[in-house]
Amino acid sequence: MNTDVQPSLRLFQLISPSLPTGAFTYSQGLEWCVESGMIRDRMSLREWLASLLYSAHLELEIPLLKRLYQASRARDLLRFTSWCDFLVASRETAELRDEEKNRGRAMARILGDLDKEIPDEWLAVAAMSQAAGFALAAASWQIDLTTASLGYTWSWLENMVMAAVKTVPLGQTAGQQILSDLTILCGEVVKGGLVLEDEEICGSCPAFAIGSSLHETQFTRLFRS
Repeated sequence: MNTDVQPSLRLFQLISPSLPTGAFTYSQGLEWCVESGMIRDRMSLREWLASLLYSAHLELEIPLLKRLYQASRARDLLRFTSWCDFLVASRETAELRDEEKNRGRAMARILGDLDKEIPDEWLAVAAMSQAAGFALAAASWQIDLTTASLGYTWSWLENMVMAAVKTVPLGQTAGQQILSDLTILCGEVVKGGLVLEDEEICGSCPAFAIGSSLHETQFTRLFRS
């Protein structure tokens, strides 16, 4: 196989819904937003997801993914650990922290099976955070940072839309239309997130945190967050 295409194929593997990290079991508070009526149709869902792309992803997820990726490429375990701790601390609710760690452990197990060259001490840190595991895999498999960031954003977006299809509910076609609309924004979000300085990284999304917090005591739930 042409080695030039191998990184792209490995990225497809990382963002595939079939990757057994349990992503489909989480809605990140979206389920409560539907229950409360905050999200009720295609337009309100689109507005919710677009706002998170321009806040949580541009200002927190992508900048941290970049730093975790760079630490991986530089083989700087101390810096990798520090940014991983920062990311976990940025998860504002118990459910979001649990999701990060649960998916991190699953990702670390998968990487340990797929790539025997990744040292155990790196996998131990990656087990704290699914984003850290994603960055470690992308760096180890020579996936370009920008491409990896786009894949990471797309994977999150697809999972949220699929959660909404089940809970709003939306038809599959409506879900694909929202994905089509919002993918136009992904390039701009990634481009903006990759140039932020350390002191500009932030993660304050009050409605997102409130939705996640209230989901913890929601009576009927399909999702774990």
